Amino acid sequence: MEWTLPEWTVLALLREEPRHGFAIATLTASDGPLGRVWHIPRPMIYRALGRLEPAGLVSPVTVESGPGPQRTVFALTATGRGAVDEWLTRPVPHVRDIRSHLLTKLALLDRRGGDSRALLRRQRDVLEQIVGALEFERARGKGFDAVLLAWRHTAADAALRFVMDLLGAGYRSDQK
Repeated sequence: MEWTLPEWTVLALLREEPRHGFAIATLTASDGPLGRVWHIPRPMIYRALGRLEPAGLVSPVTVESGPGPQRTVFALTATGRGAVDEWLTRPVPHVRDIRSHLLTKLALLDRRGGDSRALLRRQRDVLEQIVGALEFERARGKGFDAVLLAWRHTAADAALRFVMDLLGAGYRSDQK
């Protein structure tokens, strides 16, 4: 099954520790530590939990009660742990998703104290292929196709330079 960025983010946050949906929504709110990278509205968090549980990636472990409504605390299953660990190492295949997916992965790896260099190297390799293919196509473009190809090439090249800058600066999410 294809999971969305909110679902992967929920899995990664549960990889850190068991949480209820409200706690996850607080982290992904626009003023939360992950929300400044990619804001995920609270209803999407609960929708993600509702999809991940029947898939066997998360399971309820307890219910917290307090002054507000009861909150179900979820934890990752072993399958969920393996899936999110693999996802965090997988490069983003589309340039349009670099801003959302790659930055979210880097932020999540940073929260875990993980080393992001392997992901960045894989991302560099993917982007180099995209830039090379666009250079070839761009040479043959005519009319508006040439404009569109120039835009795509510029965006891919900028993303590649961003990743290369992180690698060149020795960026590691395990350095605090």
